[in-house]
Amino acid sequence: MILFIRNPEKGKVKTRLAKGVGEEKALRIYQALLEHTRRQALAVRARRLLFYADYINRGDAWKEADFEKHLQEGEDLGARMQHSFEVALRQARSALIVGSDIAQLSARIIEDAFRQLQTHDFVVGPAKDGGYYLLGMKAPTPTLFQGIEWSTTTVFAETIAIIEGMGKTCALAPELSDIDYAEDWERYGWRV
Repeated sequence: MILFIRNPEKGKVKTRLAKGVGEEKALRIYQALLEHTRRQALAVRARRLLFYADYINRGDAWKEADFEKHLQEGEDLGARMQHSFEVALRQARSALIVGSDIAQLSARIIEDAFRQLQTHDFVVGPAKDGGYYLLGMKAPTPTLFQGIEWSTTTVFAETIAIIEGMGKTCALAPELSDIDYAEDWERYGWRV
């Protein structure tokens, strides 16, 4: 299992959310989402690879006994994800990446996605904003990360089109919402 996180620093995380709630609260919300993601990941029996955006934090809550720590590498999100899958699939038959800002993410969704990879080439978890929060595969597939305009409403559709164009099978995880705006956060009623 691959997890991408931003180093939780004021002014550098959830910038769209911060426009509605302020940088301090956006940071607290992101920290709550990270804690939720960490707990869900720990509940899944899998090798866990944690990729930091800016620097590896050896002393944070993500203990090295539970998470293999790496730094994201690549010019854009696609290149960084491609690199992470190459690292993960060197030692595993399948791998999936999950987002760190999904309040509805559960260990069961992650486990179900791994099960889907037993009978499908790919699994994708669509996000309500047109992207995806989860992507799984059995072999590095660079074409899934090329020519896509990241953080747009067409990412999921483009990804599915690439998979179908290769003649591969794809299972879908439940559609979930990521937390980008104040109203996204307010929907869950968590206190921070």
